[in-house]
Amino acid sequence: MKKGLLAAFALVCISGAAFAQATDDSRVRSRAVEAVIWGMPAVNFDLMLQAALKAGARENQIVFWSRIPDWKNQTLTPNPSTIYLMPFIDTKSNGPMVLEIPPARGGEITGTIMDAWQAALDDVGPAGADKGKGGKYLILPPGYAERTPDGYIPLASDTNMGYALLRSNVGSGSDVDVAKAVAYAKQIKLYPLSQAAAPPSTTFIDVVDATYDSTIPYDIRFFQSLDRFIQRETWLERDKAMIDQVKAIGIEKGKPFDPNLQAQKMLEEAARDARLWLDLRYEGLFKPPFYEGGQWALPVAHDVTEGLANLFTKPNVYPVDDRGAFYSFAFSSVKHLGTGQFYLVTIRDKEGKALDGGSTYRLTVPANAPVSLYWSGTVYDRETHGLVKDTKWSSRGSNTPGLQTNPDGSADIFFGPKAPDGKESNWVPTKAGGGWEIIFRFYGPQKALFDKTWRLPDIERIAAQ
Repeated sequence: MKKGLLAAFALVCISGAAFAQATDDSRVRSRAVEAVIWGMPAVNFDLMLQAALKAGARENQIVFWSRIPDWKNQTLTPNPSTIYLMPFIDTKSNGPMVLEIPPARGGEITGTIMDAWQAALDDVGPAGADKGKGGKYLILPPGYAERTPDGYIPLASDTNMGYALLRSNVGSGSDVDVAKAVAYAKQIKLYPLSQAAAPPSTTFIDVVDATYDSTIPYDIRFFQSLDRFIQRETWLERDKAMIDQVKAIGIEKGKPFDPNLQAQKMLEEAARDARLWLDLRYEGLFKPPFYEGGQWALPVAHDVTEGLANLFTKPNVYPVDDRGAFYSFAFSSVKHLGTGQFYLVTIRDKEGKALDGGSTYRLTVPANAPVSLYWSGTVYDRETHGLVKDTKWSSRGSNTPGLQTNPDGSADIFFGPKAPDGKESNWVPTKAGGGWEIIFRFYGPQKALFDKTWRLPDIERIAAQ
């Protein structure tokens, strides 16, 4: 009898332990999913920084592309029709940092300075705080209370690090114009305020031939990146509820992140779950469309656009889910969306079917596009949100040399694994076996875009695989 009772008691204990373990595993996994969603912009930033370090850059230097980027620029949905510059700014070791933007004479810089969460501190250039006159932007460390000197545009940051995504516009896109855009861009300066009296030379690191990969890895590397970020930055008041959440998955400030094999497996399963959820959320952002009955959309929720522009200061609103979805396919934010640039995105053709890399499509861009600079359409891998690898080019636009236009001023852009006869200059290659998405960019957008008196048609499939 006693043996039976002991056996029953042991079984209860084992069952209880198994239940507790299962409950704990479920808790860890669910918190890991939430950590991926919440931490997406931080990891996105860290991966860009790690790519810069791998390419030989250091903090407070400027990464740049000395030619129009090709597919080796594996950031999330970049624009391969401009010259990119990315200053990585660290105020912890050097105090306030000065980012000098040259006046828009002989060239033009557009872009945004952001904190490490990729929230906009301010835009630069003609659509930014300097209004095209050039200016000295002063990025201040968290809690900086000293008086800032005259002649600067002070930007208070809540994070030790930050970066800027800057574009030097290339005019016609010819080799001569590209070279001019690079030369103009190298007038940008980055130096500590403490050395403003005699600024040291700014270091530019050319990564044009490097595979600069910051696409999101949905495995243990995501959590390693999140840990790096948390160790480097202070907790923001708005995010302190996440301290215990990430501690449950092994990430704790001041302690090493060293999950065992079982924990790694659980975290990787959670990362894959989060990816599926984020992709569904991303697809949901295409409703409602920009044009009634169409497929183009601005796939960023209003609360995210507003929050990124005001550092999420609006009471009772913190759109973590939609922010996570946005930074799973994009990098950078804009403080004044629609002033210097505007984007439309689609993942489907006119019939509502997913864009297929093995089929051929046509997009007819009507004449008189509402831009003061240029427009471009860029194709991305639907799986990674990076440029399609090993392709000749990824984009065609109004500044593409040799772009053919129709008698009425419109332009037909073709997408597919092979160019239609005689249309290579208007063709963007895709790859069979995968899906794709496209961002259509308007630089210097004008009124007709916003009041929709000019409409971008949907993409039409003209030949199946």
